[in-house]
Amino acid sequence: MPYNHGISILENPTSIEQPVETLSAVQVVFGTAPVNLAADSTSKVDKPILLRSLEEAKKHFGYSNDFKKFTLCEAMFVNFEVLKVSPLVFVNVLDPKIHKKNVSDASITITNKTGVINQEGIILDSLVVKDSTGVTTYVKNTDYIAGFNNDGKVVISILSNTTVISSVKVDYDQLDPSMVKESEIIGGYDATDNSYSGLELTKTIFPTLNVVPNILLAPGYSHIPEVAAVLVAKSYKINGCFNATNVIDLSGKTKEEALTFKEDNHFVDKSSISCWPKVKIGKKVINYSTVVASAYARRNADDDGISYRSASNMKVPISSMVNEDGNEVFLDQVEANVLNAKGVVTAINMRGWRIWGNNTAMFDADIPIIADPKDRFIPVRRMFDWWGNSFIQNFFDSLDGPISYRLIESIVDSENIRSNGFQASGVIAGAKIEFRTIDNPINNILSGKIQFIQKVGFFAPAEEIVNVLEFDPTILEASLTGGE
Repeated sequence: MPYNHGISILENPTSIEQPVETLSAVQVVFGTAPVNLAADSTSKVDKPILLRSLEEAKKHFGYSNDFKKFTLCEAMFVNFEVLKVSPLVFVNVLDPKIHKKNVSDASITITNKTGVINQEGIILDSLVVKDSTGVTTYVKNTDYIAGFNNDGKVVISILSNTTVISSVKVDYDQLDPSMVKESEIIGGYDATDNSYSGLELTKTIFPTLNVVPNILLAPGYSHIPEVAAVLVAKSYKINGCFNATNVIDLSGKTKEEALTFKEDNHFVDKSSISCWPKVKIGKKVINYSTVVASAYARRNADDDGISYRSASNMKVPISSMVNEDGNEVFLDQVEANVLNAKGVVTAINMRGWRIWGNNTAMFDADIPIIADPKDRFIPVRRMFDWWGNSFIQNFFDSLDGPISYRLIESIVDSENIRSNGFQASGVIAGAKIEFRTIDNPINNILSGKIQFIQKVGFFAPAEEIVNVLEFDPTILEASLTGGE
């Protein structure tokens, strides 16, 4: 060991906040990614991949700041960089073998033996480099090398030392996300090769990744009525047992257009959180569904994985709201409440930007008959889903065991102990599970079926707080007279 005499300085690397994990609010995001930047682009098509960091996401899918073309990158940015939450499941439907266009004889200027193709999405293996006349084809790794820079654009470096090259012509295939059809987001099942695609892949996530899909979204596509309808359908009875929330966007340049769009396209399901308008984070335009979904995941993470609190009134680091044309949208609390009253979640700027809205897409203040709190309030609806999903996982090992008093007692005792713990910590108002004879006739028991009933009390959000002010002249009089 060296002998030291004096003062020395050591430096630690800067501590950067890492995404917090919550497995009870796993988002499943369907969309498009710049897979040309991935090591094996074709294996990243219609395959759910569980990711915990931006570095992992870039490795598997690439990354681009062009969120309009590459919608999965929007979710990467919001979750990993802004709200710091993980993990997420990403499903890319952009196929580099299909969704591409060919570019021929593009002229590229060479300076100091280097040129840049100022385009994203280039499939590197398809690149052909020729001389400025387009007649002579250069040989890769002999005459030139090519690779991606940090912006995802191809850099061509000339290797020849004998010839001065001022320009080249290139041919290449380029990803074209505009070719992705809504039917490819929706996907389906192909019996010929037993394969799944698009939203149909939801059913493969738990068996293959061992996480329950909790929040489904397809930013950039969920405003399409057919896509939204399938998102709703896939939120129920996943793998025959689990339920999820879906987060969708509404189209419309104004709040009136958004409400008309919602009504005309029947975006009214209790499993849906409908969002309007878009938002900006810095200069980036973001689909609001991405922010709201991430906010609910972050809230779950902060609450030990329990879905009991609403994300409404939660501060989010957005810069402004914009419509689909990019024009800024201003809503005060009164106007935002008009949207809330029709089951739309929006945002307001009240000493900082906040998510605003507690109601599922089902809610309509003008039709109070459907205002069942378990279907109206987002946190209550999500608690029902979370509670049911947890019960299934907690007692799945009890299936196929003998129907005995011990089995029944273990389920009742375990659930009541769990409920009492949640009640004591203020997560729920209370819950109680029972095994009743009336629900379990002997024929059912002989058929291998037992049934419990569990009464639960979940807290509704404090959506309205009223303080009634009244002027009291006697207080004024006492002040002026000294109380005499």
